[in-house]
Amino acid sequence: MSKLSLQEQMLKAGLVNEKKLKKAKKGSKKSRVQAREAKEAVLQNKTEQKQRDQALNKQRDQVKLSKEMQAQVKQLITLNQIDLGDGDIKYNFTDGSLVKSVYVKADIQKQLSQGVLTIARLEQGYAVIPTVVANKILERDSEAVIQNEAATTEVAEEDDPYAQYVVPDDLMW
Repeated sequence: MSKLSLQEQMLKAGLVNEKKLKKAKKGSKKSRVQAREAKEAVLQNKTEQKQRDQALNKQRDQVKLSKEMQAQVKQLITLNQIDLGDGDIKYNFTDGSLVKSVYVKADIQKQLSQGVLTIARLEQGYAVIPTVVANKILERDSEAVIQNEAATTEVAEEDDPYAQYVVPDDLMW
């Protein structure tokens, strides 16, 4: 007895004809192609989902890190803020394009003008902190510290007609 494939046996028995056999072969090839395409689509969807999940996790981590930094900044300011007490001297400074002021004592005013102390944002108001602490805060959040203009040394331009005049540190404006 020779070994015949199932298709050949069915053809001999008269259960199927050539046309049906070709159609069945074509259909099975088609289903294999469709199965492969479906598998590729599933893999692609999994890859895309993984990328979306990674991006979302990265975003969540950044938000968490930002909140931690804000908490650290707030803690640094509150722990190191200098008590202004009942200051009687109005110290003016700029916050962006706005001119703001705090009332300080004479020694604090002098330290602010020399750059030993710096003004920082604290919630809805301002706090006076040592410049050393302000530099640590700047590493975490540059928006929290208001730079003390007197602390920065500006190089006078050669064309400046007032370069020979020195502006006193305790000048009130």
